[in-house]
Amino acid sequence: MLSAEAVVREHEAAAKEIESMGADLIECVKRCDAVTRDALVVTGELKEVAARYRAEAKRVFEHIESCSAIVASVRKTCVEMKDKIARPVATEAKAKGKPA
Repeated sequence: MLSAEAVVREHEAAAKEIESMGADLIECVKRCDAVTRDALVVTGELKEVAARYRAEAKRVFEHIESCSAIVASVRKTCVEMKDKIARPVATEAKAKGKPA
């Protein structure tokens, strides 16, 4: 049979264990808060990285567009020069073919 003192001691030990669980819970909450803060910081950093990627993509797009325009211009100039060079040859060939 348990004495009243033994029952009180058992209850006191259980109460201390419950208080200890509360302290553990508070520590868990503090760790969760820290993880949440860190996650928010990382989320902000990820948004910055995404913005930089978008800016880089725009820069690359504009560079490619510029290069394409230059290539088209050079191609056009080459065709024009080829036509100018070929024209006198064709004129000379016609002149040689005609009797004087």
